Amino acid sequence: MIDAVAMNSKSKPRSGRKKTVAGRLFVLELSGGRIHSMSPDGSDRKIIVTDCRLPDGIAVDVGAGHIYWTNMGSSPAVNDGSIERADLDGRNRKVTVPQGVTFTPKQIQLDKTNGTLYWCDREGMRVMRSSLDGSRIETLVEAGRGDADRRDQTRWCVGIAIDPERRQIYWTQKGPDNGEQGRIFRAGLDVPSGEAAANRSDVEVFFDRLPEPIDLELDRKNRVLYWTDRGDPPRGNTVNRASIDAKPQAPEILLTHLMEGIGIALDVAGNRMFVTDFAGSIYSAKLDGSGERNFLFAQGNLTGIAYVEF
Repeated sequence: MIDAVAMNSKSKPRSGRKKTVAGRLFVLELSGGRIHSMSPDGSDRKIIVTDCRLPDGIAVDVGAGHIYWTNMGSSPAVNDGSIERADLDGRNRKVTVPQGVTFTPKQIQLDKTNGTLYWCDREGMRVMRSSLDGSRIETLVEAGRGDADRRDQTRWCVGIAIDPERRQIYWTQKGPDNGEQGRIFRAGLDVPSGEAAANRSDVEVFFDRLPEPIDLELDRKNRVLYWTDRGDPPRGNTVNRASIDAKPQAPEILLTHLMEGIGIALDVAGNRMFVTDFAGSIYSAKLDGSGERNFLFAQGNLTGIAYVEF
């Protein structure tokens, strides 16, 4: 016998049905100077931008339909890094931060609410920001100045994450290769009144004695910081995380055996992360590191990665 109630309920339209969400990955290939767009499982791959000058960091503004990326340039010695913008399909490409303003821009983050880009400048030894159009460029942290300081890799600023709600920034200073001198710092979004970027009093060391920390991502909902580390095992070639409110004595290692991990992107709602490494692999895993899957490999030297939903 057919249940009339069930039959009636099936015949009615479900006005509360959730919309289908389409996720997309944007991945930087440093060796080929290209930007790839793909589905989160690696399918439907497209090359959307070519002729980049050593691309490293990427951020996506879905609402405005823009991608932003950093170019490290041909050589830090000639101070020729830049930041560019294009539409999501790679069209309408333009330079927003020209050469000569930032030495070697690395990871970049977007604060859409306040219309601001944040990035780290490796050989420039700076944490910087600007408006989305490249105006109002500011230096927030200056870890060194001049050629002598530039040779000291403990001063190199690489990865960055922002916490706009609590008005804080996090960044990495990686140290020498596999040197166990890497550090993660935290400070306010703004330089304290009356102070300068080179000597601000609110900078604190969040973690030190790390193998070689690179890129950062912040899960703002759960207040957890994630990062890649490309140093030597067992603590290097890893993905790590730590609570930013109840900081543990040591970070939790989530993924191991990467081949120089670089980029990281979080899909907090979907309980997953995406990671790139310099050997050309893209990994996915749950946020606790379980269910790891290497779904693309030998894709060139991969750097930054971003995940967005439409």
